[in-house]
Amino acid sequence: MQALERYLPELIFWAGVLSLVSLLALLVAVPWVVARLPHDYFSAEDRHSLMPRSGPPEWLLSALKNLLGALLLVLGVIMLFTPGQGLLTMLVGLMLMNFPGKYRLERALVAQPKVLDALNWMRRRRDLPPFDAPR
Repeated sequence: MQALERYLPELIFWAGVLSLVSLLALLVAVPWVVARLPHDYFSAEDRHSLMPRSGPPEWLLSALKNLLGALLLVLGVIMLFTPGQGLLTMLVGLMLMNFPGKYRLERALVAQPKVLDALNWMRRRRDLPPFDAPR
């Protein structure tokens, strides 16, 4: 128990640093991703592939994307109990990962008027057309 008490201030410090770094990363990453999505991403019948046509093999990019998503999901759960943007980090992690029902989950979230308004606000700031509302 004394070992925990000895390292607790350092642990709290590093949790705060991680929280601040993740917040800054999300402030950059979320608008970047929103700007890369086509306007009909949430309303199209077929999924859009966001993978580049050339470069590393698709399986490698997919594996790295899923690993990053899983890491963000775990960090988000940790941040629920420490200072930080836990829910937002978990949401970004889920959006990066591939799993059955992901597209339905994305559409359900974007069908919420406040979420769609926030996404379209980010797109307006970059002079991009707004997202079509999900059907």
